[in-house]
Amino acid sequence: MPRGDFDSDEQIAARAASGDRRALEVLLERHSDRVVAICRRVLTNPDDARDAAQEALILVARNIGRFDGRARFTTWLHRVATNAALDEVRRRNRRPRPVETLPIVLDDTPSLSAGVVDRIVIDDAMAVIPEEFRAAVVLRDVMGLDYAEIAEVLEIPPGTVRSRIARGRAALADRLRSTGSDDDHTSAEESDESTILGNQTPGADRLDRTP
Repeated sequence: MPRGDFDSDEQIAARAASGDRRALEVLLERHSDRVVAICRRVLTNPDDARDAAQEALILVARNIGRFDGRARFTTWLHRVATNAALDEVRRRNRRPRPVETLPIVLDDTPSLSAGVVDRIVIDDAMAVIPEEFRAAVVLRDVMGLDYAEIAEVLEIPPGTVRSRIARGRAALADRLRSTGSDDDHTSAEESDESTILGNQTPGADRLDRTP
């Protein structure tokens, strides 16, 4: 088994920071799915998400020497990925984008069809939620981070994290209700732990990597 497969992220990051190129490659391979998952849900547009994910991975590679080990590597990684996604949101909002209506072609498999439609509806709803709420909801409901971890990633107080998640979930639920698409979703106001996106705790085989 190659060296690094059982080493901690922090051990590999330390070697990468000292100039070990293979260690850097191991880190990027190990966590690229996390970066893609964050960018895909924050941005909703697949092309923008790919751009943001690529930028985030480049930033990790260029700035690995700045990782000092005081926080977990994944905390630093989530911060880089979230900031890259939010930067892309801001760039997208500054440029005019044509409105395109693409046909949705579904096969005859009910479960697949329902999944595709749900995905489109949720992506559309997420796209109109304020970016600060969106980031907090994604880190909680997609990445499975706890409130303390999200506070560290976003560099805001835990109380603000709770507020943003609650307001983001409420805004998402309201948006889904307005489109008549919330029949299968629990209202965000009913529970602090309610989730519409569905928890997808990080793991290479479980992350949302749909392009």
